[in-house]
Amino acid sequence: MGHSRKKKRTHVVPTEEEIAKTPRSLVVKSGEVGPSVSRLVRDVRRVMEPFTASSLKERKNNRVKDYVSISSHLGISHLLLFSQTESGTNLRIGRVPRGPTLYFKVNSYALATDCLHLQKSPSTSNIVFKTSPLIILNNFAGEDKGKELKLMTAMLQNMFPAINPSAMHLSDARRVVLFNYNDATGMVDFRHYNITVKPVGVTKGVKRVIMAKDVPSLAGFDDISEYVLREAFASESDVEDGPENSVTLSEDYFGRVNRKNDQRAVRLKELGPRMELCLMKVQGGLCEGDVLYHNYLSKTKEEIAADARKRQIKLTNQARRRQEQEANVKRKNKDKKDADGSGESDSDSDNDEDEDSDGRGGNMDDSDDEIAAVAEKPKKVRLAADDFGADSFDPNEASDSSDGSIDGAAGGEDEDGDVEMEDRKPSKRAKTSKSSSDKKSKTKTKTKTKTKEKNKGKGNEKIKTKSRSGSKRK
Repeated sequence: MGHSRKKKRTHVVPTEEEIAKTPRSLVVKSGEVGPSVSRLVRDVRRVMEPFTASSLKERKNNRVKDYVSISSHLGISHLLLFSQTESGTNLRIGRVPRGPTLYFKVNSYALATDCLHLQKSPSTSNIVFKTSPLIILNNFAGEDKGKELKLMTAMLQNMFPAINPSAMHLSDARRVVLFNYNDATGMVDFRHYNITVKPVGVTKGVKRVIMAKDVPSLAGFDDISEYVLREAFASESDVEDGPENSVTLSEDYFGRVNRKNDQRAVRLKELGPRMELCLMKVQGGLCEGDVLYHNYLSKTKEEIAADARKRQIKLTNQARRRQEQEANVKRKNKDKKDADGSGESDSDSDNDEDEDSDGRGGNMDDSDDEIAAVAEKPKKVRLAADDFGADSFDPNEASDSSDGSIDGAAGGEDEDGDVEMEDRKPSKRAKTSKSSSDKKSKTKTKTKTKTKEKNKGKGNEKIKTKSRSGSKRK
């Protein structure tokens, strides 16, 4: 059973401070642009790798504030916006979140595919884009240069990570970005190259033998010397110059034969794209603020002071409106909390009152039923006793009359029951409406009172007849 390979290479993990200091960029297009500008945006993203959003999909209606809102979460430091108008293509390079912003007009550009088509043997690899490129600024320094060039120099330098020569590995230097300022035209030339190394002081045949992965075909030669000497008298451009154009490798470089302390000549292969930029103006903020420099317009001191006053008035108004909005938000939140607290207290009090009323209502219903039951019994006895009269009371007559009264009461109860049954029939048809229930209760009470009066009258008649019969017997 094989053993796992032991890891010998050491990988230095960057600290949080180094990660925070590393510049990151967003390359986007703004508004309606053509397909060629879209491909140019993709090529520039390729240049800015690995510290950029290579597969970002922006929308046509995205604005600068949308990118600024996400910049703090993603650690974005620079924003590159390409736009297209009737007059041409424009490029804005701004420092997030407060500026300044450089406005360039793209006079001409060539895509990466066009640059590769110009080469006889183009070669590209994704490995070279895993490290950030080196940056070269040519012809930007000078006492006669204006402040705008100094600002441009600082902006372009800070777009790419800084390098530490003492801690940098030689294999990390794979690409280079060149900015060249042309004094005659005032243009800035942009180029992007791949760094390669070649053996020094040998012909093409020897270089092919040294650098080729496979042994070259010698089928058409009798001896290998014929293959080597065939191109011995090549042009001077094919043969590398002396040691003045060569370097000594301090470390092993990528490639099969590039070892430490070897003499190699450095060559650049263009990767593209190409751009010719013209600085139009510089603004103090991110796509807004003071115009620090303009290529075509110039203002007097009075106009500059007037613009400063207008800008100050605008800032004070914005601050005042912001304070008013914050105060309104606090007031609304306070009112909402007060309303919620009062609503909860009212609901609690309502619940307590409902519970109390439910408890009292149940007791009252029970007591009313008991009182009604108790009150009905002595009422019948009182009716019989009153009819007899307190002066002429006879036990025999009372017994007879009590029988009659009981019969009369029983008959009355039957009639009451019949009336109640008749009254309940229409109540089943109208259960939903409150008015019908009220009418039903009223009709019940009326019918009960009428039946009681009738029963009372019948009981009196029976008592009178019995009293007459008793008097006759006497």
